[in-house]
Amino acid sequence: MHTVFHYSEDSAIADFQPRLHPSHPSLPPLVWAIDAARAPMYYFPRDCPRIAFYAKPDSSSADKERFLGLTSAKMVIAIESRWYPILAQTTLYQYTFAADSFSCLDEGAGYFVSKEPVQPLQVTAICDLLACLGEAGIELRITPSLTPLKEALLDSSLHFSMIRMRNAR
Repeated sequence: MHTVFHYSEDSAIADFQPRLHPSHPSLPPLVWAIDAARAPMYYFPRDCPRIAFYAKPDSSSADKERFLGLTSAKMVIAIESRWYPILAQTTLYQYTFAADSFSCLDEGAGYFVSKEPVQPLQVTAICDLLACLGEAGIELRITPSLTPLKEALLDSSLHFSMIRMRNAR
């Protein structure tokens, strides 16, 4: 069975109802989920600003060298240093859903959506997010500000996801 995931600091969500998304006001109410490959982008406290990036098949050699040249990680995720202590202490809950009622909204980002209410198949506590990132092959970068990285990635050929940037310095 194909599954998708949702991550929350709330351990007691029994029923996920479609709702409007503030970053996508043109879309109808939806239940949002992520595929397994991109799930580590959500191993963070909800409000933590972060930038995830990785090479695409058509990414330029220059961009791969510039942004990924000294890592063997499949993905890099950067956060601001003020969020590190919060990340280290946060417990998340992974909600697992059958993918049957979901459709892919964005293949590159791994986003799946459902127009119908969804009940989780399973809820799993994730107590050590740093260990989970390491086990997933993610390189975590800590920086005082995400702004320089954001500006550089906008002109790159890499895939990038900028999440909760309204909370960045």
